[in-house]
Amino acid sequence: MPLPKPPAKRAALLTPTDFESQAAPRPGKRSQKTSLSAEPASPAELNLYDTPEVAAAPMAEPVVVPSPAQHHVKRPAAEPRARKPRGDGPAKLFVLDTNVLMHDPMSLFRFEEHDIYLPMITLEELDGHKRGMTEVARNARQVSRDLDSLAAVMGTRDASGMSEGLPLSRTGHREAAGKLFFQTNLVNVSLPPGLPQGKADNQILGVVQALREQQPKRDVVLVSKDINMRIKARALGLPAEDYFNDKTLEDGDLLYTGVLPLPADFWDRHGKTMESWNQGGLTYYRISGPMVPALLINQFVYLEAPGAAPLYAKVTEITGKTAVLRTLREYTHQKNAVWGVTARNREQNFALNLLMDPECDFITLTGTAGTGKTLMTLAAGLSQVMEDRRYTEIIVTRVTVPVGEDIGFLPGTEEEKMGPWMGALDDNLEVLSKSDGGAGEWGRAATNDLVRSKIKIKSLNFMRGRTFLNKYVIIDEAQNLTPKQMKTLITRAGPGTKIVCLGNLAQIDTPYLTEGSSGLTYAVDRFKGWPHSGHIMLARGERSRLADFASEVL
Repeated sequence: MPLPKPPAKRAALLTPTDFESQAAPRPGKRSQKTSLSAEPASPAELNLYDTPEVAAAPMAEPVVVPSPAQHHVKRPAAEPRARKPRGDGPAKLFVLDTNVLMHDPMSLFRFEEHDIYLPMITLEELDGHKRGMTEVARNARQVSRDLDSLAAVMGTRDASGMSEGLPLSRTGHREAAGKLFFQTNLVNVSLPPGLPQGKADNQILGVVQALREQQPKRDVVLVSKDINMRIKARALGLPAEDYFNDKTLEDGDLLYTGVLPLPADFWDRHGKTMESWNQGGLTYYRISGPMVPALLINQFVYLEAPGAAPLYAKVTEITGKTAVLRTLREYTHQKNAVWGVTARNREQNFALNLLMDPECDFITLTGTAGTGKTLMTLAAGLSQVMEDRRYTEIIVTRVTVPVGEDIGFLPGTEEEKMGPWMGALDDNLEVLSKSDGGAGEWGRAATNDLVRSKIKIKSLNFMRGRTFLNKYVIIDEAQNLTPKQMKTLITRAGPGTKIVCLGNLAQIDTPYLTEGSSGLTYAVDRFKGWPHSGHIMLARGERSRLADFASEVL
């Protein structure tokens, strides 16, 4: 766009009348954008693209400009815009069960424009679970603090004041546009005689039924994580729902895999505008075309066509409408073996490229049993600790959730207590120590002692407040972590630390945790596309033919 011509003569100054007319509302096309009739007047400013009527005002001779204090208009504070409800009818009223609050302490602020109702028995159950050091007790105390903050901003604390509802956005959660209601009077419960009246779940069901009778024009919905509670509610004709706001994904099949197959006509559609060059023994391709918007940084792409050389590359840069692909180091060949371990399939090759990349600080590996997650991660860690000296030691931790009944007290130190949980680590160390065939029995024993001195086993319970410097951290069985626990662990990383999360989303042992709400799913979804993280979903098992067949048919 060409610049305007410079002025040829000295400009004349506006008179005070003309100056004030600039801030006045003007009819026409420009007034539709500003909507000055609904908003307070903006400060006076000189408009260089005025309408013809104002621009044709006669120019007076130069006058002295009045002092700025006379014409300075103070901008009023912008009023917050009211959130528009998504529906046309009245907001729903959600009655929360106690397990929802203890599962997610932020659930009070996750219902957008809808209102929340808390029965008095819910507060009693919260009070009964607040003692202890478990995750449930911490969540109960957090909910109690949030409720106390909401009740503190209320003007009157009598029953009539409570019945008006407390705005949930008072404590800074602007996404919550509804109100919070407490049960302040006794509700006449009329449940079937077969339901005991003293049980807490049945009292909540009675409150829901009474609210539906008191407010027939409003949707009253029970929200509970308890399946039996929802079954009883539906048997009584009461609407009940599960708590879905803790789920990162509705369907586990939609989880980011980290791998994208290229179409068969990739070279034909992108070859004309493609740039390529070699650097450091690797080939780079700069592409521009319809595939670029679908790519993410550190995502792996591949093209396997019959009769042509396969392409395996990683997206390293996305700038505007162009992307840069970089070919991979071939870890399937023995010359590139990592601590004696080579990749047996395509996804394992992708995973080893991530694990050996010093620019990737956070890596997640998912897959069924026997896909080689722990073995590859441990081999890459030993290679970078013992040979490259990139990290000082390996730290291994996992969630201590038993598959069956607990075996009871475990004696010894922290590492000795974690020993029974680290059977997978011992199995993989045994495989890695046998890879050195020419060292002899004494050499392998010495190597095994040296390797174990570089591996520290830590409990998840003592991670709060720690900072890991230049460590290689392995979080095994990460599918059993909640999003809050995952955040606690990842934020322990200091400078030069790499964190690798391993897990199988089909084997979750933590109660109330699903594939959509697991901390591993949460981390994969939030970190995708970050230049210093990567994710691979391993699909093919390499443990044994028995393990592969069992994963498919059982």
